[in-house]
Amino acid sequence: MNIRPATKADIPTIRHIAHETWPVTYAKIQTKEQLDYMLELIYTPQALEEQFDNGHHFFIAEGEDAQPIGFAGCSEYEQGKSWKLHKLYVLPGIQKSGAGKALMQAVVDTAKANNAGVLLLNVNRYNPAYTYYIKNGFEVAEEVDIPIGGGYYMNDYVMKKTI
Repeated sequence: MNIRPATKADIPTIRHIAHETWPVTYAKIQTKEQLDYMLELIYTPQALEEQFDNGHHFFIAEGEDAQPIGFAGCSEYEQGKSWKLHKLYVLPGIQKSGAGKALMQAVVDTAKANNAGVLLLNVNRYNPAYTYYIKNGFEVAEEVDIPIGGGYYMNDYVMKKTI
């Protein structure tokens, strides 16, 4: 497995993985309409370009055959204090392969290299990934309901980990 920094040339890959993982990840949590709305909001080529332009760092996990199997996205949150993990997705058939852990390590290493002592993330309160984050040293800092437009909300835990 290889973890590498992503570039704007990887936007189609990021979009493909998001469109493969989101319906599986969120099918029991959100309506199809909300899924479609959020994918359109977050994963259009223009939205991803803006994220790159605004300082987001993306990483691609590649399997043994050099095929992309997952991605992570993060950015500085509070300068010199904390970074935020915005995205961590691995293709459904490849989860539990170590790709998520390797992507998380790339995010932690990037945050540490930028003098962060804390890594934050938001996770849907009903997402099974919550237990993954607990097992990896994160704790719930707060519970939030974030309006995202279209009458939809993200019902999340904000989690944090000292790094």
